[in-house]
Amino acid sequence: MLNVLPDAGLKGHPCFNPGAHHRFGRMHLPVAPRCNIKCGYCDRKLDCANESRPGASSKVISPEDALAAFRRALAEEPRIRVAAVAGPGDPLANEETFRTFELLGAEFPGVIKCLSTNGLFLPENAERLHALRVQALTVTVNAVDPEIGARVYEWVEYGGRRLYGEEAAERLISNQLDGIKKVVARGIAVKVNTVLIPGINEAHARRIALTVKQLGVRLMNIMPLYPAGSFKHLSRPTQEQLRAVRQHAGRVLQQMGWCRQCRADAYGLLSSSAHL
Repeated sequence: MLNVLPDAGLKGHPCFNPGAHHRFGRMHLPVAPRCNIKCGYCDRKLDCANESRPGASSKVISPEDALAAFRRALAEEPRIRVAAVAGPGDPLANEETFRTFELLGAEFPGVIKCLSTNGLFLPENAERLHALRVQALTVTVNAVDPEIGARVYEWVEYGGRRLYGEEAAERLISNQLDGIKKVVARGIAVKVNTVLIPGINEAHARRIALTVKQLGVRLMNIMPLYPAGSFKHLSRPTQEQLRAVRQHAGRVLQQMGWCRQCRADAYGLLSSSAHL
């Protein structure tokens, strides 16, 4: 029988608990530079110190430096309860992620360990994450239909091959859903992020919600597109579009309405983030 992690520990997680985001903080440790997919909206070259968006990071640090940075951040802001790896690449494509969690677990056994991933390498790492006592996981799922996914992802690297089009999207989606099922079975809480991309997936969010709810996902965060990369010509969704899509999907799955689209090096409270 699997050693299921207690759910009570997530009361201090500002992204999983709506009552925690102004009381408790988190720290994103930018130890993961490499990525295994290319999303149309991604441009890791952009880094403005005044912007807040997933993936942005001023630098990449080593696991040892991450541990030291966490010590300093905790001294500065004692309300931090979560140590997370969210980029700037995909955490599961970087061995440094696992080493970081090993170091944090040894010195701060009570901290909530958290990870954000595209899910491509999730199935083969589910047990490893459980062994490291990762308690919370966010998987970005932008489509559960390969035809739609092919419009979101430019390529996927898996099994020594670079895949394109619907083949790439089908592989990614299959691994995401399989991986979510496996980590949920190990007692890891899962939130799904979906980037709302006007003209591509705004009518698809409810289906994503239905699909992942059946796998045990408890929370969904529909985030507005930050136009960049190949999608820099697209418009950011309006508040009305975002509200309508959240309401539609919210009839199926609880929605996170307090997200700040944090940088990969953010720390502190969600409402008053600093970054490395």
